[in-house]
Parts: sequence; structure tokens; C-alpha cells
Amino acid sequence: MNKITSIIGTVGIPAKYGGFETLVEHLTKKQGDNYEMIVYCSSKSYNVRLEKYNNAKLNYINLKANGFQSIPYDIISIFKSFKKSDSLLILGVSGCLVLPFIKLISNTKIIVNIDGIEWKRAKWGKFAKCFLKFSEKIAVKYADEIITDNKIILDYVKSEYDASSHLIAYGGDHVTNESFDDQLIEKYPLVKSDYAFKVCRIEPENNIHIILEAFSILPEKNIVCIGNWANSEYGKNLKMEYAEYKNIFLLDPIYDQTVLNQFRSNCNLYLHGHSAGGTNPSLVEAMYLGLPIFAYGADYNKETTENKAIYFNNVNELVSLLKNLDDEQLNNIGRDMNIIAKERYTWDYISTQYSKLF
Repeated sequence: MNKITSIIGTVGIPAKYGGFETLVEHLTKKQGDNYEMIVYCSSKSYNVRLEKYNNAKLNYINLKANGFQSIPYDIISIFKSFKKSDSLLILGVSGCLVLPFIKLISNTKIIVNIDGIEWKRAKWGKFAKCFLKFSEKIAVKYADEIITDNKIILDYVKSEYDASSHLIAYGGDHVTNESFDDQLIEKYPLVKSDYAFKVCRIEPENNIHIILEAFSILPEKNIVCIGNWANSEYGKNLKMEYAEYKNIFLLDPIYDQTVLNQFRSNCNLYLHGHSAGGTNPSLVEAMYLGLPIFAYGADYNKETTENKAIYFNNVNELVSLLKNLDDEQLNNIGRDMNIIAKERYTWDYISTQYSKLF
């Protein structure tokens, strides 16, 4: 009889945006012959509820998977799944408060990917940070296996809790180089000229404000930035402040991967402003495409790129870098990024590491 793994803590699949969702999309695609998967999904995010996807069974919870509702969403998913599963893969720590009870009544193997050091994120208030820190502590103590996606986080878990973890990042080889089609060029004529590119959730810790301010100082440099501007006051304020700049193009979320890859593939520079979260999937994807990368100088980003990208920490540093772009240097960075990604960030490798734990 096949072993069953339940996956908890994502919005669900098919994946739209989100690193964990993309991870689950590819784990279910590459699941082994000796185990089956059940994926818990938020019915709030899917108008059409599929019974199966990528040969994984989908179970729906009538709560949002993000924000405050993520806590009961994860807890309910855990209680619904543990009796029917040989192992649980819990992505994030929101629902891990119930793990001590689960361990008392079940021998189900608990695997937790603790994500980035979630409680340090700037978007959380004091209460949320305390709660997430406590949840992280419970997760590390009661999980059978801990997964970290970046060596900086692996080292943190060791120093903070004297616990070992498995270093497993994300794949990037699902992205493809795409040429612009005529329809897209007609809709966005800006792509005929050189432009820098950025795609992410619009949150303060992703330092969009630094990037946009730098480009506002350099009207001869174009940037295309795609994100969910309407989802926060931070995003709304940025869009209002920079919408009138002729060299700054702020686009709403694009879920069509082919269109997104066209924008990414043809930029002359990729900007990565993330300062939290470990190994960011969007960075790994840009690396696999062989894009020259200017990244915020967080230790996570330096670890992911093996210190071979270019780094900035403030507006002045980024402006200086943008003023002195060198084509040969950019080509060399792009080549290095692609080599690293092909060695470290492929889904076959990532899936094999997870399969060993299942």
C-alpha cells in the first residue's frame, strides 16, 4: 500500500503566486510511485474546485490561507489530515501550536518547512511577532524533521534551538526564456527599449520604495515592476507616488507564466529587493534565466547567489550602480547566476530531497 503525505499551509494548487504554492505544484508533479499526496487548499481562492491535480487529491478548507485566518486554516488542515496520512508536510509555522497534542495521539511523521524567519518580517505587529516566534519554537521542538531553505536559516535554527535541519531550497528550471510576441509589444511598447525588471509581493521588506526612488532619480533608466499594488496602503501609496514617472511602469499582477517570462527574459537587469524570507523563489527563477542581478545586500541573497551578484543597501548605492552599468559585467553576472541555478536549484534535485523525508 502506498504511503500518503498530506501537504498543509499553502493557498493550494494549481499555483498562482507564492513560493510554497510553486513548491507544491512541482512536488506533486514529480511525486514518487511509492507515495500519494493530499494537498489542502483554500476554497476562498478557487472558483473551480478540482478533486485532483497532478495526481494529488485536493481537500478544501473554507478559510483564507493568509493573514490571521492562516492559523485556524492550518490547524483545521492538520486535524483533518493526520489520521489518514503517514506523514504531514507543514509549510510555515502558523498552525504548529497543535503539534504537541498531535504527537501525543499519533505516530504520523511531522515535517515542517519553517519558511524564512517569519517573526522578523516588518509587516507584523508586536503580538503577531511574539505568536510566530512561539510557533516557530514549537515547530522545531515537536517536528520529526525540520526543513530550512537557506544556510543562513539553517545556522539560525542551530544557534537558536540547538537543532539540526535539512537544507532544501527551491527549483527554478520551470521558467523558460521567451521572445516577446507582437501582441505584447503592441500592448507594452516600452519593451522595445532596455528596461530593468522586478516582480514580487508589494511589501516593505521587499524594498520596492528603494528601487522606485532610485529610478525616479534616473529618468533615462526604465523599470517594469509587477505586483499586487492594491493589497496594502504601502502598495497604494507607492503607486500613487510613482505612477506619473515616464520611465517607471507599475503593472498589476500577471498570472500567465508565459507573459511573465517574456517580461523577465528580455530585461537587461533584474532587481531583487527582498530583505527577508530565506531563499526567494523569484530570485532563483531569475538566476535560472541567466539574468544579471542587482540584489539587496541581505545575507540570504548573498548565500543564494554565492556572492556573485551585485548588492545594494540604500537608494544612493543603487543609483550609483545603475549609473555605471557595464554590459560585459552584466553578461558575466548572468552567466554565473545560470551556472549556480543549474547546479543547486532544479526541481528534480529538490523533489528527491523531499521524497527522502516522506
